[in-house]
Amino acid sequence: MIALVDCNSFYATCEQVFRPDLWGKPVVVLSNNDGCVIAANTEAKALSEISMFEPVFKIKKQLIENKVTFFSSNYTLYGEMSQRVMNILSSFSPEVEIYSIDEAFVDLSGMKHFSMNCFGHQIKNTIFQHTGLPVGVGIAPTKVLAKLANKISKKRVSENKGVFVIDSEEKRIEALQWADISMVWGIGSKHSKRLKGIGILTAYEFTQLPRKWVRKNMTVVGLRIWNELQGKSSIEFKTMPAPKKGIGTAKSFGKKIEDLGMIQEACSSYISEVSEVLRSQKSCATYLQVFLHTNYFSDRDKQYSNSVTVTLSIPTSDTFVLISEAKKALNIIYRPGYRFKKVGVCLSGIIPNNYVQGNLFTPTPRWEKNELMHVFDKINRKYGKSTLFSGLVGTRVKEWELVKESRSPRYTTQWKELLKLKTTKH
Repeated sequence: MIALVDCNSFYATCEQVFRPDLWGKPVVVLSNNDGCVIAANTEAKALSEISMFEPVFKIKKQLIENKVTFFSSNYTLYGEMSQRVMNILSSFSPEVEIYSIDEAFVDLSGMKHFSMNCFGHQIKNTIFQHTGLPVGVGIAPTKVLAKLANKISKKRVSENKGVFVIDSEEKRIEALQWADISMVWGIGSKHSKRLKGIGILTAYEFTQLPRKWVRKNMTVVGLRIWNELQGKSSIEFKTMPAPKKGIGTAKSFGKKIEDLGMIQEACSSYISEVSEVLRSQKSCATYLQVFLHTNYFSDRDKQYSNSVTVTLSIPTSDTFVLISEAKKALNIIYRPGYRFKKVGVCLSGIIPNNYVQGNLFTPTPRWEKNELMHVFDKINRKYGKSTLFSGLVGTRVKEWELVKESRSPRYTTQWKELLKLKTTKH
């Protein structure tokens, strides 16, 4: 059996954990630069005036009138809370596949003599006790059925109290007949529309299609889903994530910027982030792409965008080398007289450290530089992100970083932002 554990309204409930005064009240989380709504709790979703991904300036009046509390995105907090959940799941099974920041598959194949329903509730209650986060738990023989069981656990909360188990043929058929074909994990909008066009409206009706038809019209991927819905495990369980083939980041500035020096500092900061990820998976990059553009949605500003890709003489994960190359790239694509909104970087051609070959015309990097990067990473892991950073990042971060006026404290990772309790004398 496999469990799919999924946190409910993850970003919004992370905010509520440290704000008990917001329990039972509408809460939303905003995107970078407080642009639009990207997450909402159950109470906020129930308000018809508030739509997901709607620009804040269009619905700010409705947010205030409905007494909705809104937060700037706090990814440091969300990432750390996610890690706590995954650590708890690892205590229930050695085989955990982290699928996203707020959900994971848990292999329960060694739990044959346990009541799956009781075990699911134990997982749910333990996570809530240790983190304050509510979760839904779906348990079934395959990953696709577990995803479906998880949906049922959330849609019919009053009936099953957040846990649903497909442990019999009757329950499997009941779940398939209940599920619209668009709800099945792995069947996208294109296939969903096509299947409905031929009268296949539910997951159960999909399983009644001939195997040959599914293989011919939906390829091997569709056939795996078909098999999984039949109760036959066909999708591999992956406990180790595959190394990233491309690593990049791009963030809008808090305000439009003309100064090349400030743009270079922002770019250097992004390089520091992606190179750290690169080193964490023991890899090096062969290519570096840098892009820069103005605000496409502005009617008043002149528009310009450009990018350049650099082939590195020797694949590397060295922050200083990558920053140096990124600054050269920016000098090529930067144009004065424009107000820029975003700069981004992307590393590609990623290979394992031990696959790197030297260059006849470039000196091989000395081992001391690798040791320096190791020290950087070790200190930043211990004392927090950007405790130690390149001087090329500069000290003007607050002048270009994202707008986050309503960001909550990073309660779990920053000493200065720890939650403080006040006591009163009697």
